[in-house]
Amino acid sequence: MKRSVLTRYRVMAYVTAVMLLILCLCMVFKYGFDTGEGLTLVVSQIHGVLYIIYLIFAFDLGSKAKWPVGKLLWVLVSGTIPTAAFFVERKVAKEVEPLITDGSPQAVKA
Repeated sequence: MKRSVLTRYRVMAYVTAVMLLILCLCMVFKYGFDTGEGLTLVVSQIHGVLYIIYLIFAFDLGSKAKWPVGKLLWVLVSGTIPTAAFFVERKVAKEVEPLITDGSPQAVKA
């Protein structure tokens, strides 16, 4: 597996997690203080698009790492739980790191 697959996943995991935290903050202001309704709408739409991209990259990583369905579903759902993506990303990076090849051709022994 190439390092770029893991890097794409890691970037989207962080971006999605940060946007979800911002969305939660906007929701507090919208429902708690009756302000920021327009901002909440914009942030929620941006998070939705970023989450779809996160799903694509996480599925790509999971299929190349040959994860079981349960693990793949947990990684996909972690983008919807505030702060979970930070912890899941860290764990996934440690597990996938040994699977990464450097991309240089390997000599075949006869």
